Amino acid sequence: MTPEELKAIKAQKVVDARGTSCPGPILAAKKGIVEVKPGEIMEVMATDTGTQKDLPAWSKKMGHEFLGVVEEAGYWKLFVKRLK
Repeated sequence: MTPEELKAIKAQKVVDARGTSCPGPILAAKKGIVEVKPGEIMEVMATDTGTQKDLPAWSKKMGHEFLGVVEEAGYWKLFVKRLK
């Protein structure tokens, strides 16, 4: 997805993991994804740079689709679509 498409996403669940370092953002994503129905999108806000590698890997391992990342002022928004 393009950055413009990602910025237009209205996620059904927003997880704020800013200020936590690995594995904090992944643990927050794990807890948040259960509140999202299959086909819906979860947004993870993170300041830890490792999250940009870890979240796509976790999404793939768990059978979800990583949609992409958008850089904001001082943090990133990462988007995951729950597939199952």
